[in-house]
Amino acid sequence: MHQHSDTAREAAAVQLDLLRSKTPLQRWSLALRLSDQVIRASKRAIARAHPEWTPGQINEYYIELHYGRDLADAVRRYVRVGDDSHRQ
Repeated sequence: MHQHSDTAREAAAVQLDLLRSKTPLQRWSLALRLSDQVIRASKRAIARAHPEWTPGQINEYYIELHYGRDLADAVRRYVRVGDDSHRQ
């Protein structure tokens, strides 16, 4: 078993047993909740570092940090086009 640097071997074994006892749907739900928590924590950290930014700017920077500049630029263009279409 892979030993996590911050988890005791016994604790890791208990965690693995608990995960194995879950149904696929329960594991999927847990993964989604953990992912949501990590995304929110990342965005809060960005907001603390840039309190002057709007939620949109925080989201754009999050995308750039985690998925790359190309995708972030594509999202920015998409949002601008969407904004323009609502003005007509």
